[in-house]
Amino acid sequence: MRGLGPSLRAGRLLPPRYPPRPPGPRAPRLCSGLTAGVMDELLRRAVPPTPVYELREKTPAPAEGQCADFVSFYGGLAETAQRAELLGRLAQGFGVDHGQVAEQSAGVLQLRQQSREAAVLLQAEDRLRYALVPRYRGLFHHISKLDGGVRFLVQLRADLLEAQALKLVEGPHVREMNGVLKSMLSEWFSSGFLNLERVTWHSPCEVLQKISEYEAVHPVKNWMDMKRRVGPYRRCYFFSHCSTPGEPLVVLHVALTSDISNNIQGIVKECPPSETEERNRISAAIFYSISLTQQGLQGVELGTFLIKRVVKELQKEFPHLGAFSSLSPIPGFTKWLLGLLNVQGKEHGRNELFTDSECKEISEVTGDPVHESLKGFLSSGEWVKSEKLVQALQGPLMRLCAWYLYGEKHRGYALNPVANFHLQNGAVMWRINWMADSSLKGLTSSCGLMVNYRYYLEETGSNSVSYLGSKNIKASEQVLSLVAQFQKNSKL
Repeated sequence: MRGLGPSLRAGRLLPPRYPPRPPGPRAPRLCSGLTAGVMDELLRRAVPPTPVYELREKTPAPAEGQCADFVSFYGGLAETAQRAELLGRLAQGFGVDHGQVAEQSAGVLQLRQQSREAAVLLQAEDRLRYALVPRYRGLFHHISKLDGGVRFLVQLRADLLEAQALKLVEGPHVREMNGVLKSMLSEWFSSGFLNLERVTWHSPCEVLQKISEYEAVHPVKNWMDMKRRVGPYRRCYFFSHCSTPGEPLVVLHVALTSDISNNIQGIVKECPPSETEERNRISAAIFYSISLTQQGLQGVELGTFLIKRVVKELQKEFPHLGAFSSLSPIPGFTKWLLGLLNVQGKEHGRNELFTDSECKEISEVTGDPVHESLKGFLSSGEWVKSEKLVQALQGPLMRLCAWYLYGEKHRGYALNPVANFHLQNGAVMWRINWMADSSLKGLTSSCGLMVNYRYYLEETGSNSVSYLGSKNIKASEQVLSLVAQFQKNSKL
């Protein structure tokens, strides 16, 4: 076992580790009014004033200590609410000067009406762009130059997202600051600055430990499980960044198989066909897990870049490789279905999910009305213990899942986040698989169903444009047939 110590158990795997906050003096635990005053004074010192337009390139950078003071103070804030308050004050009080924006906008409009020469108009537009830059962007820019500064900003955005989720800070100013920070991180973590690294059983122990801890889709049970996932017929890759060398930012697990897998048990539980890879056995690459390790990088297109880079790596290693597909979970499907059952159960006599014959068959197995019995069975995953119930539910759950993936939308795009991710990448919603994940997590979150999103490399570009531009979902005949069955037999 390479001296790795006692076998790791699932319960001992740690949650994802995020970069530690920089050491610094703990923030004063004062009454809210005085704390607000301390925060405001710190921000006035730390956030550089915006130079006038004419001096924008001649003004010296603020002293490094000013930014370091902010980092140190923020690192000393122990409570989520304190960090949220500081970030809220930064967003609210150090954003865009709206008076300047109005003045520069009026100047641009006036010049357009006067038909002035292009150089004058372009300079006025540049002044307007300059006025639209919030002051806190300068703070973030200078922090990024500090040792460990980019890592700090990733954690700061993670804190901001957490504060928004907990509704500790809200409003347009906070959303705007999150957008600005996300945009800056997207530039710093663009594909050209990312290093692709492959994980093997001979990788450093620290890397293997981190990969096991970060695995969010199919948890790693022990070291032997980890060894299988980086051994023969398996590949594991991650992106790292110069600001966090050796630290996985996003991790992709791949299975090399003879055909497109229809269940996860065969990938994470069964041993490979042999200890030595036989190239003639490999004709498909299955992306079965992708995990973002840093919450502060949500929305930065790391996963998309990683899949593209890995495809190129695999094509170099296996030029004959012809099929690329995911085997993806369907988080949220059970919750969505339980919501429908709950609504229709309250309206006695209403049944628009199942046909009469399906209701009869299910009720005969459970001995209770369909809606009430299924809510309990689906929540617990107990239904798989009854072979008759499994058979009775296969038809309706397959078509309901197809509709959930294909028909349920958020602002015109797929509601399911995993579906939306792969469809944005240009994949095809190719096959829905019955009893593909028999784990408790798979049963309770997606009724044991999984889906293949297939990447036809010559079509991904046009598919992505069609989905992002026209919101068209490219799906296989199997999926479209199930959707048609839903439209015929079920209603919402």
